[in-house]
Amino acid sequence: MRKWYPVIPVAGAFLLSAAVYSRLPDPMATHWGVDGTANGYSSRLVGAFVMPVMALAIWGFMRGLPYIDPRRANYAKFQGTYDLMVNAVVTLLALLHVMVIGRALGWPMPDVGRMAPVLVGTLILILGNVMPRARPNWWFGIRTPWTLSSDTVWTKTHRVGGYLMAAAGVVTLLSTFLPARQAYVVLMTAIVGASLGSVVYSYFAWRKEQA
Repeated sequence: MRKWYPVIPVAGAFLLSAAVYSRLPDPMATHWGVDGTANGYSSRLVGAFVMPVMALAIWGFMRGLPYIDPRRANYAKFQGTYDLMVNAVVTLLALLHVMVIGRALGWPMPDVGRMAPVLVGTLILILGNVMPRARPNWWFGIRTPWTLSSDTVWTKTHRVGGYLMAAAGVVTLLSTFLPARQAYVVLMTAIVGASLGSVVYSYFAWRKEQA
């Protein structure tokens, strides 16, 4: 069931666009600045369907990756984790689409600029919690020369990286109480910090193993 869950948000996004298409403005706002002011517009056709098409394409792409992975057999060891991340990404895109359509129609929607840290922070928090379950592969996880060369380094790095990502997710969620611009600075700093920290740790874990 979890493999086919994305059918629900993807189909829902397409159906929503089709149902309200004639009422959408042309052009319509599809991008907002940090302060919540619309600063990017697209045609009604693009605004209504680019996000559902993107969600469908990403779902298909992520579903196909394991079949061309040289370490395909390892996916069976963390299939539930991989499915969860695929579902989370597709759901995030569907929610963003609802927000775009709702804003275009004048629905009482939360500010897109303020909701972005909430959605991204939630996704990072989920990623951090499931990352330690990932097994060596070429597509998903912290892929550095050192994690890909040693299964032991991979395991250690993903355990530490999971803590860092989870912490980054919590910090990002808490940043929503800050002014919008500061929240985005915190969001980017947390993501970059957790990513760089994971990469650096993988190198030193590899050096220790070699020694």
